[in-house]
Amino acid sequence: MHDLIAAFFGYDFLSRALLAGVLIALCAALLGVSLVLKNYALIGDGLSHVGFGALAIAAAANLAPLAVSVPIVVAAAFLLLRIRDRGGIRGDSAIALVSTSALAAGVLVTSLTGMNTDISAYLFGSILAMSREDVIFAAVLSGLVLILYILFYHKIFTVTFDESFARATGTHTGFYDTLLSVLTAVTVVLGMRLMGTLLISSLIIFPALSAMRVCRRFFSVIVVSAVISVVCVAVGLSASYLYSLPAGASVVAANAAVFVLFALTGLLLSRIRRRKALR
Repeated sequence: MHDLIAAFFGYDFLSRALLAGVLIALCAALLGVSLVLKNYALIGDGLSHVGFGALAIAAAANLAPLAVSVPIVVAAAFLLLRIRDRGGIRGDSAIALVSTSALAAGVLVTSLTGMNTDISAYLFGSILAMSREDVIFAAVLSGLVLILYILFYHKIFTVTFDESFARATGTHTGFYDTLLSVLTAVTVVLGMRLMGTLLISSLIIFPALSAMRVCRRFFSVIVVSAVISVVCVAVGLSASYLYSLPAGASVVAANAAVFVLFALTGLLLSRIRRRKALR
């Protein structure tokens, strides 16, 4: 354990990956609770596919990946909301429409340009992917995501649980839906290089679902989800370094194990509550 801690703080690439991973995990966990409760969790998966297309374009044009990906993925988030609200297409269908098109575009760009690029690192993540500039960019944008989420926490809570009631009380639900989508888009872009475009959505879905197995209050779910997300990222990155595994897959495996543990714990707690209620 001492050697592992020393490695994380002794190697620049490991410390960069851990710092970026913790920030991204916090953002994803906070947003994931609302997205899961609104049955819109797959937006992360859809936007990550758009991100792959953006990364391919950036690599082909020899441009900074994050500088290209952020505006494209944010624009895709707006497009998804517009298709869902005004295009007469259900949310999951809109996500599939946009994500598959973007993924195909990324593959075509990669094939046509003959880029000498490690596509597996884009798809499954790598602890070597985060440069110093990427970490600074991730820290600034993650801080912005966290600040906006905290500022609008009560409105997000209302929109998450009863959008019709929130609209009736004068809350601009469209604005907060857009805010959630944009913050999700930024978080997805930040996490793509570390987690991979195919696996970044797991940071949004797994911690929230795990926390919901044992917690009942919204705030409790958020706190537990954030803790789970950060711990799983740390464990996954450690496994990736120690056993030369893909970073994204290692983090997902840790999240899956925690979900099973919390699901079993939730079942046990439910049985205990039923027995107490029958007495």
